[in-house]
Amino acid sequence: MKFGINSAILGHYTLEEMVEFVSGIGYESIEVACWPSGKADRRYAGVSHIDVNNLDDAKIRHIQKLFYDNDLEISALAYYPNVLDDDADTRDNNLNHLYKVIDAAKLLDVNMVTTFIGKNHKLTLNENFELFEKTWPAIVNYAQNKDVKIAIENCPMWFSDDEWPSGKNLFTTPANWRRVFEIIPNDNFGINYDPSHLVWLHIDYIKPLYEFKDRIFHVHFKDTKIYKDKLDDVGIMANPLEYMSPKLPGLGDVDWGKYISALNDINFKGHACVEVEDKSYEDSNEDLDKSVILSYRYLRQFLI
Repeated sequence: MKFGINSAILGHYTLEEMVEFVSGIGYESIEVACWPSGKADRRYAGVSHIDVNNLDDAKIRHIQKLFYDNDLEISALAYYPNVLDDDADTRDNNLNHLYKVIDAAKLLDVNMVTTFIGKNHKLTLNENFELFEKTWPAIVNYAQNKDVKIAIENCPMWFSDDEWPSGKNLFTTPANWRRVFEIIPNDNFGINYDPSHLVWLHIDYIKPLYEFKDRIFHVHFKDTKIYKDKLDDVGIMANPLEYMSPKLPGLGDVDWGKYISALNDINFKGHACVEVEDKSYEDSNEDLDKSVILSYRYLRQFLI
């Protein structure tokens, strides 16, 4: 297992500064954020450490040498949009950029893209599966022809009122994963497994590792804390942030010993990347840096 970090939380650094900082801590890989440059439409989006729209031969050589010189690998190119959005322009722009990220993964010899399936939160589950079946086979086939794997994160994308009532990502539960893989059985199509989202959905985050072990291409190290007193007050139909909060690994409800032990059980040898989304460490750039360092120090005990 290779221990890495998602670069979205380090948007205050240039690519070169970020790589040097991460290497100095001891991480082994980076899941590199590749959003379109410009204003983000939500938190943790908009970071573009690699601009896939302007990737020529010289820049490719520079990036590859930069990572090689700092003894790091790129675990994946990360872009988490909604390509099933109810707004046609948003949907098309997101889809066009996703194809560019796939192209860049091939050019950089990374051959892995981490992303979301997306969802039209105004439609039913079955209607969304119809959208998925119309949209995603072409994306997966395009990636497969370039020898690029697609790893879908299992985040529900329900953190704000505009994502009500069911979030903006279809790929949330083991039941949905089975349907997705029945529709698209391609062997380059898999999971970017994040236990934190299963915690707040009250789903066993260990058991699915064994069932879907052949589909797990990439994993996230992120924690979540459920505040039982708040949950008792507002119930599970409230906006999830009313009763839970993303946390640094070790500060929430994930049992990291059990989780990493299960990853060892299934012989996972891919990249496991910390994803920081803890508001307690966002007051300054120094706090953001500390969150990355603290996550490394806590998890390294399980990964020596």
